[in-house]
Order: sequence, then structure tokens, then C-alpha cells
Amino acid sequence: MSPFGSGLRRQCSRPTCSDVAVVTLTYEYRRSQVWLDHLSVERDPHAYDLCRRHADDLSVPLGWHLADRRRPLSVDRDLLAG
Repeated sequence: MSPFGSGLRRQCSRPTCSDVAVVTLTYEYRRSQVWLDHLSVERDPHAYDLCRRHADDLSVPLGWHLADRRRPLSVDRDLLAG
């Protein structure tokens, strides 16, 4: 069930944070790799949903690699022209 279709908003996974989640964090321990992506459509029990503040302030352990795969949403120039 999609959280967007039901009108429910997912909350940040960080303890004591009640902000709305906008980013999904996944990792692979063997590769020492962390990925940040736009919020996944459905909640994954093996991932963490983070608010923008916690995603932007994220640091990873020494020797780990962080890949921030969030990209600004592209803007259709034809729509802007009017």
C-alpha cells in the first residue's frame, strides 16, 4: 500500500524526531557504502526514512562512502515559458 495514496506521511526514523521523512537511506555493510535517495514509494523494513535535516547532516563512519543520489527535480522549460 502506498503511503501517498492513503494520505499517510512517514515519519523520520531518527529517535525523538517527528518531522516528515523525505529521504530513504540504505546501506551495504560489506561494501561500507551508504546511499541517500528520494523517499521510496513504499516503506522498506531494511531502510531508514529520514527528514531533510537529518539527511543533510548525515555523516558516515571513517572508511565508509556516502552516495547522495538525490537530484534536484528537473524543471520543464516549456512549462516555465508559459
